[in-house]
Formats: sequence, structure tokens, C-alpha cells
Amino acid sequence: MSIPAQFDAKTIEQKWYDYWMKNNYFHSKPDHRTPYTIVIPPPNVTGVLHMGHMLNNTIQDVLIRRARLRGFNACWVPGTDHASIATEAKVVAKLKSEGINKNDLTREEFLSHAWDWTNKYGGVILEQLKKLGASCDWERTKFTMDPDMSASVIKSFVDLYNKGLIYRGYRMVNWDPEAKTTLSDEEVIYEEQNGKLFFLKYKIEGSEDFLTVATTRPETIFGDTAICINPNDERFAHLKGKKAIVPICGRLIPIIEDEYVDVEFGTGCLKVTPAHDVNDKTLGEKHNLEIIDIFNEDASLNSFGLHYQGKDRFVVRAEIAKELEETGALTKTEIHLNKVGTSERTKAVIEPRLSDQWFLKMEDLVKPAIKAVLEDGEIKLHPKRFDNTYAHWLNNIRDWNISRQLWWGQQIPAYYYGDGKEDFVVAESIEEALVLAKEKTNNPQLTTDSLKQDADALDTWFSSWLWPMSVFGGIMNPENEDFKYYYPTNDLVTGPDILFFWVARMIIAGYEYTDKKPFTNVYLTGLVRDSQRRKMSKSLGNSPDPLDLIEKFGADGVRVGLLLSASAGNDILFDEELCNQGKGFSNKIWNAFKLIKGWEVSAAIPQPESSKVAVEWYEAKLQQTLTEIEDNFEKYRISDALMAIYKLVWDDFCSWFLEMIKPAYQQPIDKVTFDKAIEMLENNLKLLHPFMPFLTEEIWQHIAERTPEEALIVSTWPEIKSFDAKLISDFENTIEVISGIRTIRKDKNIPFKDTIELKAINHENTATYFDSVVSKLGNLSNFEYVSDKVDNALSFRVKSNEYFIPISGGNIDIAAEITKLEEELRYVQGFLKSVQSKLANEKFVSGAPEKVIAMERKKEADALAKIETIEQSLAGLK
Repeated sequence: MSIPAQFDAKTIEQKWYDYWMKNNYFHSKPDHRTPYTIVIPPPNVTGVLHMGHMLNNTIQDVLIRRARLRGFNACWVPGTDHASIATEAKVVAKLKSEGINKNDLTREEFLSHAWDWTNKYGGVILEQLKKLGASCDWERTKFTMDPDMSASVIKSFVDLYNKGLIYRGYRMVNWDPEAKTTLSDEEVIYEEQNGKLFFLKYKIEGSEDFLTVATTRPETIFGDTAICINPNDERFAHLKGKKAIVPICGRLIPIIEDEYVDVEFGTGCLKVTPAHDVNDKTLGEKHNLEIIDIFNEDASLNSFGLHYQGKDRFVVRAEIAKELEETGALTKTEIHLNKVGTSERTKAVIEPRLSDQWFLKMEDLVKPAIKAVLEDGEIKLHPKRFDNTYAHWLNNIRDWNISRQLWWGQQIPAYYYGDGKEDFVVAESIEEALVLAKEKTNNPQLTTDSLKQDADALDTWFSSWLWPMSVFGGIMNPENEDFKYYYPTNDLVTGPDILFFWVARMIIAGYEYTDKKPFTNVYLTGLVRDSQRRKMSKSLGNSPDPLDLIEKFGADGVRVGLLLSASAGNDILFDEELCNQGKGFSNKIWNAFKLIKGWEVSAAIPQPESSKVAVEWYEAKLQQTLTEIEDNFEKYRISDALMAIYKLVWDDFCSWFLEMIKPAYQQPIDKVTFDKAIEMLENNLKLLHPFMPFLTEEIWQHIAERTPEEALIVSTWPEIKSFDAKLISDFENTIEVISGIRTIRKDKNIPFKDTIELKAINHENTATYFDSVVSKLGNLSNFEYVSDKVDNALSFRVKSNEYFIPISGGNIDIAAEITKLEEELRYVQGFLKSVQSKLANEKFVSGAPEKVIAMERKKEADALAKIETIEQSLAGLK
């Protein structure tokens, strides 16, 4: 097979991905091996690949490919999430563009449109992941709305309801007026926003008196049902038992007393709107106040808003402020910094709203999840600092609102047979519901037509919290072979932004249904940001298209670029230059491979001593790096593992090892060394494969003809063996000697083709093992150890060892060199004098910071060492 001159990622990526797919390397089924399992964090079904997905899935692919090489039965389950709110919003927008209103459709008609949308756009992201090299078991691809997956969700709901953990309640919930659905507490993002504090006057009934109330939401006065004062506030003692008149609408409301009111905040008076504030609702229940809901589901005002009916809340806020000012009810406004809840999905400002919803009791469910992470360490979060975040959320958890006013999703399996709030049964099917309803009502005449299913759908997260179990059929059939073999899974890779939404809930569900952890390790990636630390987004235009990056730099280059800067839990400051660095690394490896394969090989010549030493050193260096890599993987330092391999290949293999064994120009290499070079290259490819799968498979298949069973993807990870650490440290000293020789050659214009002598005084008693390497890389005609300084020579030091290069007649102009050294000596002596003068100044020494003094003392020491070296060189020349 001929080797192309340049490495071209485009020509090989599809070739090797097709080859891997054809040979079914990604597919896993239970066998005698130990399983290693990852389930993908399911992206939105209609989503497209972005930089966060790229990072997350690259890390997962690294872990799964490495596990495959280590002999595990590696199974990476892909799939997508139906994403109720996001997908329904897209379908509604599409219908609107076609002149169709969702409200004019039946549920079945709308779901038909939603499935059309899903079938057209769904799964695009999974196809894009293949371009990245993701080695998922595509035969196991799941969708959270697959029939078996939906059946798992419904079975789970019924089970939890029958255990008394799910209930229906009239509660204050988070309402998204854009999506027109409730949200759980975790789906509300609180943002600090500059708003206004409005000071409103409420007249006291039967007098000219009034009291002033401060509010950020003047439009809610139509829902006021009381004014509350603190009973200990003497300023308002005369108002006890009286009534106030709400501005504009003129309604009489009681003045109540409660110590909940903060005397110091605002005016010390609080308007109470029980339908639109969770704390006001508590006050309302305590004081038996009327509840007036003033909003429609889209947050426009209803008939209670009088002449503002039908207008959006924010439009009303501006207009009512003007009317209040004109009527004299608005005394002043102040700028006020306020925390405003917004929808995680639609970004709309949330409205607190009283509503009948379904809730899951969390207090007891969370206990095993707290114990597993925070007490037993059965599940580990990486980095560990996220334990605190996890603990705070679980220790302060509230019941989970699991119902959504949406059609796209699993419909709640509650069936109503009457008009009362409790006239329902919960069952997995309408047939089972009918049996239960007949028993509950003692009415054998009921039919399925008598039953009406709850219109709401379940929260998407109530589906995906079962993911590690449901993808293996563990809810519907917990005794099946796949579930018993693959569950619990091993590693989960995801972003810290869904630590609550998904990770914690999967842990809760895992212990509830199996009494086992769903996974052992959770690797929390950082957010991908641009070089200015801004979060990447389409609106900012700072998020590159991942497929464009792959086209430009190759999948391997992009993977390396992302991972070099991606330590666990820390944000990634992405720069395209990192991908260019990854591409450069690909080219470096390719050129090294080409160099080796370009050598003529001879079995007739013996192995040079320098090559024998080089092989022994590189084998030790490889083992040292392998040990370091294993430690990094154990600690989930994926970036550090890659950096260790990067340095091994770039510095140690390409820059040193190949140079040490390279045959002389147009000369063959001995077969023993060549075979070892190929062996070392193959080991490098194995280490690199999880990070750079395409390039490594391409080189692997070029090295020799391979059967499908011998492909790199299913080869064997290098075995860790003991190694001679002294060999490695000794070579560090050797590098300094070679660098010293090269510096003199460069400074004195001595061409490498000209041989030179090297004499050394071995004060350090340094091992001479690498002398043959020094001779080869320094192109020495002679290398010997002496006891005295060598006259008429250039010199350098490594630690206390002294090295001399005797000057032969034609190599250097001695007189010119002496002149140059004497000039340099005078300069350094002058510099030393100025530094010592400064240090001799008591005022400077006593007044300067410690760091400055230390810096000056280092300058002094360096100058003294430099003077000693120059004087020795001069002595050798004279």
C-alpha cells in the first residue's frame, strides 16, 4: 500500500468509519467479558451538534475506545430525548407559519404533526456524531418516545402513585406563559435585573388617611386581597382593623397584621396578592383571604384587569404606572435590583400560578441518593467540588411538579370517571383503568367511553430519569439478560448544568427501582466558552459550526484541540488555534511514520550501541508515561492524559528517539532497531487511538496487512511493566550535554557534517550509558573523560560537570573569539557591579519588597556564574 505524501483527514475519515461499522466493532452483546457501559446524555431529538456536544461526546468516545482496547465489553448506548417544551414550541411555530392554530387541532391531529416533525428532523444530531468518530452501538439507539420507553415511564408513574409517592394537588407553581405550561423549580433560572420599585398610595376607608406600599409589580393590584402590617410597627397601630381601597379598581380590602412583614423593607406595608406570589399565598391561607387570579395563561390580564383586559402584563405595567401617576396614587419610583425567575427553555419571565398539578414526593426518595454520593462514596462526582452543590440541592429539595400542559410527551395515565377532583383512577392502560373505576364506583355499567384521560403530559425529565434502566428494558422486564449484564453502568459524562435535572434524579430512580447505583462515576465537563470567556451562543455569533471545524482541521484535530483545554468541571476557553494545533499534531505523527517506512532495512548489519540504548530508554519512557496516563484516567483527568501522550509522541518519540536511531544519509537501518521502532510506533498508536481514532487506524493499517480481527480499534492496550527510572533521569542529563554541543556548533558556525572532539570532567560521576548517543547526535570523532581542564577549547557546564570542545585550526578564529568573550565579560562585570551597588544600598534593601530583593540576588548569582564560565572559556583559549 503506497503512503500518501501528506496526511489528508477528509480522504480517510469516512473510509474507516464505514469499515468499523461494516465489521460491527461498535456493537455489544452480553458475553464472558466484564462490561463497560456508558449511556449517552440524550440530546433533543430535533437538535443539531454544537460545541458542548462535541466536547461531551469526544470524552465519552475516548473512554469507550480505551475500554474496548483494555478488553472490556464496551457498550455505548446512543439516543435522543423528545424534549417536550422545546419540540412542541417548534411544531407550534411551524403550524403557525402555515396558518394553523394548535388550539384548532385535536390532540391526535397535533401529535401527527409532531411525529412528522420528529421523523423529518429527529436523529440529525446522531448522524453528525458519526462525523466526530463516535463509536456508539447504533443498533441500540433509543428515543424517549419509543413505545417500550414510553411504557416504562407509564409503569413508573403507576408504581409511584400506588406507593403513595405521586399525588395531585392545588399548589402555587412556576408558570411559563410562552410555553403555557408549568415548570419544576429546577427549570427556573433566576437572573438579577434592574427594575423599578413603585410606591403606591392606598386610601383608608372613611378617612383622608392613606398608607404607602412599595411594589415591583403594580399591574398585580387587581389581585390584591389585603394590606399587611407588622403588629409591632407603631407607625401603623391606628390602622388595625380598618380597610384600604385598592387604587383604580376601588375594591375594599382588609388591613391584616402579621410578623412576616419586614419593618425595614420598603414602607413597612405589604400588599397581599395570594394568587400571584408564593409567600402571599401562605399569608392568604393563614388569614383566610380571597384569591383573585388576574392572568390568562399567556400572562395577559383577564376580566379582573378591567380596561386592561387582554393586554400583556409588561404593557400593563407601563400603562398602569402612568394612570396611577395621573390619579395621584403613584408617589415615586426607585431603581431596584431584583431577582427575576425565567424559563430555562423559553427565557420567558415566570409567573407564580395556582393550579391543580401532579407532584412526586421527594423527601424519602432522595435519602439513598444522598447516602450514595455524600456518605458511602459509592458514586463519585468528578471534580469532587460538585459534592457541595449536589448536597445543597438534595438537602433542600421540594416535591417535584411532574405534569406539563403539553401534548408532546407521555400522557399522564390518570382516567377521570366523574367531575370531582378525586374521581379518577391511575392505570397503565384504559382497560385496566376501567376495571379499577368499576371497583371504585361499584358501577359495572361504566365503559371506556365513560373515562377521560388527563390531558397533561409528564415532564420530559420524568422520562429521562429512567434512562440507564429503560434503555436496557430494566423497568418493563428487570430480569432480562441485557439489563442484568450492563446495569449498573460505569461512567456518565455530562455538564454540571443538568446535575439536578438529570444526574441526581437518575441516582434517585436507580436506588428506588433496583436498589443499585445507576453508574459509578460522573465526569462533569465545563462549559465551552470563547476566548473572551463568553458562553457560546448563536445570538452572539461566537459558536463555530462543529462540522465546519471537522472539515477544516479533521475530526482528530478537533478532538485534540478540544481535549487539550478541557479539564473536568472547568470551562473551556475555545480557540480555533487549538484545533490547528491538533491538526499539526496529526501531521507530525504522519511524517514520523513516513520517515520510518522510508528507511531501507538490512538484516545483515549489527545494531549500533546508540540504537540499542535508544530503544531501552524509549521503552522505559513509554512505561513511565503509561503509568502516568493510567493515574490520570483513574482521576478523570482526560486532558492531562492526552497531554502526557502528546509529549511522549512529539518530544520523546519524534524529536529524540527517531533521531537517535536514524541511519546515516542513504544508509540502511539494522532490522533489530527497525522492528523495535515499528513496535514502539504501534504502542504509541494504541495510546493515541481513543483520542485520534481515524489517523491511528490509517497508520496502523499501512504498517502491515491486517485482518478485521487485527484492526487497531480491537487491538490490545499496552501492558504496564516495571521500568528503570534512572535510565530516564540519566537521559535528561544527556539532553543537556547534546544541547550544549549544539549551542556551541550554532554559535561558532561549526557545521554538523564536521566532526568534533568532546572531553569531559565527570565531577558528578554521571553514568556513561548514553555516551554513544552523545557521540552520534553531537557528531563526535572522539569522546573521552579527563581529569584536568583542556586548554585551547570552548567549554560548557552541565551541573558541575565540565565539557570541552578542543579547537582545531580551521574551525574557529581564536583571536576573534577571545575579543568577543572579553567584551561579553566586561558587559557582565558592569551589570554585576550595578546589581551589587543596589544590594549594598541599605535604604533600598530595607524598603524594597521581599520579591524584588530576591530577584536582585538571583541576578547577582546568575552574573557571577556567567563570569566564571566566560573566564574558563578565555583560559582555555589563551
